[in-house]
Amino acid sequence: MPDLPPQIAEWFDRKGWAPRPHQTEMYGIARSGKSALLIAPTGAGKTLAGFLPSLAEMIEAPQPGIHTLYISPLKALSVDVARNLMTPIGEMGLGIRVETRTGDTPVHKRQRQRYDPPNFLLTTPEQIALLTSHPDADRTFSGLRRIVLDELHALVTSKRGELLSLGIARLAKLSPGISITALSATVAQPETLRDWVAAPVAPQAAELVMMKGGAAPEVDILKSTERVPWAGHSATYAFPELYETIKQNGTSLLFVNTRSQAEMLFQGLWEINSDNLPIALHHGSLDVEQRRKVESAMAAGKLRAVVCTSTLDLGIDWGDVDLVIQVGAPKGSSRMLQRIGRANHRLDEPSRALMVPSNRFEVLECEAAIEAIADGAQDSEEPVSGGLDVLAQHVLGMACSAPFRADDLYDEIRHAWPYRNLSRDLFDRVVQFVANGGYALRAYERFARLRLTPDGTWRVANPRVAQQYRLNIGTIIEEPMVKVRLVRARGQKQGATTGPIGRGGRLLGEMEEYFFNQLTPGDTFLFGGEVVAFEMIRENEAYVSRAFAPNPKIPSFMGGKFPLSTYLAERVRTMISSPDNWAHLPDQVRDWLSLQRDVSVLPRRDELLVETFPHEASNFLVCYPFEGRLAHQTMGMLLTKRLERARARPVGFVASEYSLAIWGLGDISAMIRLGRLSLDELFAPDMLGDDLEEWLNESSLMRRTFRNCAMIAGLIERRHPGKEKTGRQLTMSSDLIFDVLNQHEPDHILIQATRADAARGLLDIRRLSDCLDRISQHIIHKPLDRISPLAVPAMVEIGKVQIFGEARESAMAEAAEELMREAAGA
Repeated sequence: MPDLPPQIAEWFDRKGWAPRPHQTEMYGIARSGKSALLIAPTGAGKTLAGFLPSLAEMIEAPQPGIHTLYISPLKALSVDVARNLMTPIGEMGLGIRVETRTGDTPVHKRQRQRYDPPNFLLTTPEQIALLTSHPDADRTFSGLRRIVLDELHALVTSKRGELLSLGIARLAKLSPGISITALSATVAQPETLRDWVAAPVAPQAAELVMMKGGAAPEVDILKSTERVPWAGHSATYAFPELYETIKQNGTSLLFVNTRSQAEMLFQGLWEINSDNLPIALHHGSLDVEQRRKVESAMAAGKLRAVVCTSTLDLGIDWGDVDLVIQVGAPKGSSRMLQRIGRANHRLDEPSRALMVPSNRFEVLECEAAIEAIADGAQDSEEPVSGGLDVLAQHVLGMACSAPFRADDLYDEIRHAWPYRNLSRDLFDRVVQFVANGGYALRAYERFARLRLTPDGTWRVANPRVAQQYRLNIGTIIEEPMVKVRLVRARGQKQGATTGPIGRGGRLLGEMEEYFFNQLTPGDTFLFGGEVVAFEMIRENEAYVSRAFAPNPKIPSFMGGKFPLSTYLAERVRTMISSPDNWAHLPDQVRDWLSLQRDVSVLPRRDELLVETFPHEASNFLVCYPFEGRLAHQTMGMLLTKRLERARARPVGFVASEYSLAIWGLGDISAMIRLGRLSLDELFAPDMLGDDLEEWLNESSLMRRTFRNCAMIAGLIERRHPGKEKTGRQLTMSSDLIFDVLNQHEPDHILIQATRADAARGLLDIRRLSDCLDRISQHIIHKPLDRISPLAVPAMVEIGKVQIFGEARESAMAEAAEELMREAAGA
């Protein structure tokens, strides 16, 4: 037992508990003033390990103001941790104030927190950036002793991690001697993450505490009596079995990968909810009040099931969750382990999970995930580093706080791990960009945000700059959003509007602006679990009314899509190439792969199978890299350019997580047979050179990426006092600036940032490059006279038409069965 203050020791005794070894070790490290990273499974008491030293210090030496900052990636997690902290603090009779500060916190409360802060402030990276941008930041954080970083692995893999690292570097300067306690449940490279933690407090090192053990999770795949679809992502075939599973368990969390899938699943379950079970919906577009109601009801054990997205991935402490259900493939073993950990939250009892594949390739992916989980394998992403747009935002924020000297700020920024290798020349160019927009834009007054004073310090050009910075802070760039309000249409009859409607109405949440641009009055769709009819859009609000349409349109939300991890992809390739290991697969999937072996080829793990065949009026090339949709889309764009030059007359392509199909008018099989087309040359790694550059210059992708970078860097402002720019206005502004910079200053800071973002995220260049190296000299060509069984899912995707609801699934199923009859030669 560590040397705990009496209040804490007696609290443990009353509970009949004792600190676990990893909690004791973390307590000792923190009390000695050192930083540490704790890696432990869900249910191990990581949150208590993070706060136990702070509780002890506040008991022994009470102080006003902020003692501990807790930073997490999710608003809901901060709220949940605050609720769980208040219980022991109240039971111990401690006078410690705990408050949350997120984007959902009322403005008056956030203002009060600056001059009367709590002892423990639970917040997000964006709020740290906001707080450190105020002139009184040094007073706000004068008493700061500890920073607790929760679910760190989820923070460091995005631009939010870059912004957070810069914010912590500033906090370390404002409060010398602070220590950092980082908590993570799933991480593939612990040493790298430890270095990330240690960077701001250098030369002090950070300790690494890794806890082993905990009961192994029990993970199964749904053994459905229905036919698993060939393609699609809705898993509607399994809805009745899912409902029976919910009935047989106490409380279930049903995870999906996108918000549109969440809406469809929730609606489908309610349509068959004959027992009127309390089933709720939770995703990021719903109004905050509705999300909080669901979270409270879940914590109180009032719900039998919650359909949710990644908004509930992380450490929400719901000990009474009996079962986690993953609908659709998890895309990564670390992500699945994280979600499994939402069940029971007790270390010594196994968490239970059920995976429900939505198509046949996903059956293989789910099987690969189960193998990876059994092996304890992790495939979490590496920390990102050095975004110049994020750095520009931070530089402006520091100028808003106080005038700075470039030498001092440069030294401070290099204590942030992502910017540890930042060159002085590049830093100076970023400062110059923030000051006047860069060489090509310096003549425009509206881009003048900083000025260099005679004493050698940089300061904001005028007070409006600081105001605009604080309105536009952050790195999360979503599609432009509009508020969705439920109103009663005048003269409405089943979704058809015959008269004007009034303002007001209940706020349902927000949706992407582009979705409403394609609707006409009377169109119906699902939102918040309700079928609503679109009435009109006015300024930044969309008005909808209740509707009772049998086949509503489903909103295609942009949020929450994950790529297939490299690790799982390799396991899937191994599984396909190993028929001796198929015994555990469902009969229908095993029969599908067996037919592929008979009709075509099963590629080995390191090979790329390329099939060519005619179908209807086109000729097809289908390959199976298993590298994820992003890498396949980039490959498809570059291959079609090469096929055009070879005069194969490609018409289009479709990319999935597993395969790429290209179709055209030229006979590709004949071209390969006659030596007019070489697959080794077609898939040569040099496609990432001039072909990529040419395509980037022609595509709209660079413009969209530039728009996001320009908004993060503050060159284009999304929000102004009392109003917000529409997506169309933002696009027009960014396109004009992009054209100027691309023509007159192609090495501009934002053009550099745009190219880096495109390569890292939207195009997945690194993964595609690794793939092309892997398959070099390992390409297997199989010319066929008809479609192959493995190609059926891709062909179904090609044939999709805009059908919504159950009719779409039925149409896809019919098309797939017809294609399979062709593949089997029937």
